[in-house]
Amino acid sequence: MISFTSAQLTAWMATLIYPLARILALIASSPLLGNRQVPARIKIGLAFMLTLIIAPTLSTENLPDPASAQGLFMLMQQIVAGLMMGFSIRLIFSAIEMAGDIAGMQMGLGFANFFDPQNSGFTPIIAQFLGILVALSFVAMDLHLYMLAALADSFQSFPISSAPLAAGAFRTVAEWGGSLFAFALQLSLPLIAALLTTNLALGILTRSAPQLNIFAVGFPITLAVGFGALALVIPFVAPLLSHAFQQALETVGRIMQQLGPY
Repeated sequence: MISFTSAQLTAWMATLIYPLARILALIASSPLLGNRQVPARIKIGLAFMLTLIIAPTLSTENLPDPASAQGLFMLMQQIVAGLMMGFSIRLIFSAIEMAGDIAGMQMGLGFANFFDPQNSGFTPIIAQFLGILVALSFVAMDLHLYMLAALADSFQSFPISSAPLAAGAFRTVAEWGGSLFAFALQLSLPLIAALLTTNLALGILTRSAPQLNIFAVGFPITLAVGFGALALVIPFVAPLLSHAFQQALETVGRIMQQLGPY
């Protein structure tokens, strides 16, 4: 008859629960996988499957009981680590949507909003379009697989231990977010420049012909110039996204190394 002691059961549970907490936090905060339209049972099932694959490769000796005070502290550490990884990659999607928001406002499409179920709010149409484009590029370039590979490597850079989290990792996340939003502004600059030139030309036209109805003439011209500039910019978005996602994965690895005890 096979028998198990309570200590053995606690050790087996700890071996699964600690990596599961980090994986669930990553899936909940990551793009695409963390979308609210993805059923919760699929997210939990994927997290369990990844845990069963990753857990046997980890060094999980002398782990405390997850129900103890030290165990709860370690669970919070794993959740924070997973959230930081997913948040660092999701920032790229937010930055691209910000660029689309800026471009849409300049084109006069600030009133054209669609309900975004992922963010539970209304998103401008240009930002929604660029967000879909980024999501398709994310899948087409197999970046979701690279994200899972970075997750597996994170257990080597930041192993499961009771060591406190280092503050330098949080600074790295803040700096990464600042650089991404600067990247979003740079991405929208061609559209802003084209539309600013168009508005200046329309302003001069209004001064020279005051009887001209600028709202009837200017709005179609602004839309045409904006969509034309957007069509010229889109072919250059893919290499920029590839570079941004590569930097995101490198940043995730650096964050995990900074969180680790070494």
